[in-house]
Amino acid sequence: MSVSDMFVALQGALTADQDIREEIRKVVQALEQTAREMLTLMQGVHQGPGFQDIPTKCQKAREHFSTVKTQLESLKTKFPSDQYYRFHEHWRFVLQRLVFLAAFVVYLESETLVTQQTVAEILGIEADRERGFHLDIEDYLSGILTLASELARLAVNSVTAGDYSRPLRISTFINELDSGFRLLNLKNDSLRKRYDGLKYDVKKIEEVVYDLSIRGLSKEATGGAGGEK
Repeated sequence: MSVSDMFVALQGALTADQDIREEIRKVVQALEQTAREMLTLMQGVHQGPGFQDIPTKCQKAREHFSTVKTQLESLKTKFPSDQYYRFHEHWRFVLQRLVFLAAFVVYLESETLVTQQTVAEILGIEADRERGFHLDIEDYLSGILTLASELARLAVNSVTAGDYSRPLRISTFINELDSGFRLLNLKNDSLRKRYDGLKYDVKKIEEVVYDLSIRGLSKEATGGAGGEK
């Protein structure tokens, strides 16, 4: 093979790779749009009236996940199944956001931490990397750390809305989450940096709980002596 033939072949490979990446980008853009719509919907829970409308918002979010499943099914077909990590960067960010949204919905519904397996089921993908297009553990953990920040914000807004018991429950949940992350030996620099932000979320929520305590509102929230007579 001549040098010219070699470079013609290389150009063919480059073009094929670029075509794959372009097809992936198109699907990822659609996923990002769906994620933005869901995020806009779920941000409504931070407003006063939104606290009375949480079940409805969660149900609407669940309906959006049907669209997400369809879009992810399309994404799976755009690249060779054994090259997941070669193209992973294209959908990593939006997948982490979708993990967060799924985790937020599940928390609002049951005040529990969603498992990696359950998130994968909600998104219509695999939890096990050996089975194809899957939810990477680090993407799952990144999404959960975003949930912690969102709950810190929710704790503050709950007080504004007059819901004094929710911050106490969020505090318990976040402290359990923090204890769980402390069990991990995180090597990923990006994930480690995001985990370092969890301590600020814990502190922020502790300040909310402390403020409720000194105002006597924590007793009212738990049905204690601070309630109305």
